[in-house]
Amino acid sequence: MDEQSRPLDTLNAARNKTVMVDLKNGLRFVGKLKAFDIHINVVLHEAEEHKDGEVKRKLGTVFIRGDTITIISPA
Repeated sequence: MDEQSRPLDTLNAARNKTVMVDLKNGLRFVGKLKAFDIHINVVLHEAEEHKDGEVKRKLGTVFIRGDTITIISPA
């Protein structure tokens, strides 16, 4: 098995990199992935809230509950 064969391994490889997190409510957050757990709760630093392709607000550090996330992707 390669080092990124499991979902949590892939997230671990993205730690300290910029990621895009899409939520069930249609919002998107872009920030540096600092931490996550087995429930895919995530902490982003330097986070920005995006809506309709525009930055709506700069939030700094945010905690996002895993059950609200639909996609996490490299930005």
